[in-house]
Amino acid sequence: MKHFIKNNWFYYFLYVIVLCWAAYYLFQIDKVALHLKINAYVGNPIIDTFFKYFTHVGDGIFAVFLGLIILIINIRKGIFVLSAYIISGLFTSLLKNYYYDVNRPHFVFDFFVQDAKVKYVEGVEMAGLNSFPSGHATSAFAVFTCMALLTNNQLLKFVFFMLALVSAFSRTYLSQHWLVDITFGSMIGTVTATLFYFIFMQNEKMQKLNKPLFNFKRS
Repeated sequence: MKHFIKNNWFYYFLYVIVLCWAAYYLFQIDKVALHLKINAYVGNPIIDTFFKYFTHVGDGIFAVFLGLIILIINIRKGIFVLSAYIISGLFTSLLKNYYYDVNRPHFVFDFFVQDAKVKYVEGVEMAGLNSFPSGHATSAFAVFTCMALLTNNQLLKFVFFMLALVSAFSRTYLSQHWLVDITFGSMIGTVTATLFYFIFMQNEKMQKLNKPLFNFKRS
């Protein structure tokens, strides 16, 4: 545990700082008003285009693709990443489809707060239902927290954190989710990745899986 804390305190410190920042605004401002404040920054063609495409870093295709590449290189690490992604995704899907019927920003502003002027990024297909929590934020933080835990390089940990953060924030920037959605999604992804790290990477019984998926031996 001491080794884990020594290697990863910086990553979790960054996450807690951002989490506290999000919590401050979530408790201070109504989610609709808060979304409008964030939406005020939409409109720059370069930034809009960046978020339009970068948001896909948090989708399932990217997560599975990255997980499979890692699996080919190292079975144990690949199972760790894929398991964290799948379980966190299933939990989020269960919450958003069966327990929390929350409308997304696009639906709310089109049918309930029609006097508000919301800017949308051209070319982005808008969803209307199942907003809480954000699946993209969950996926991004599950996968990139796994990646951060698999390296001892602090710079790479910072890069992985920023990739997760920006990917999650893109969902609110694009008006696909409220800030509260991506905040809770990030928590689910981070907690799941951390738990699975101890299950797979701190378990001595998993040592035998520290090998490539296709272990070709030279004759």
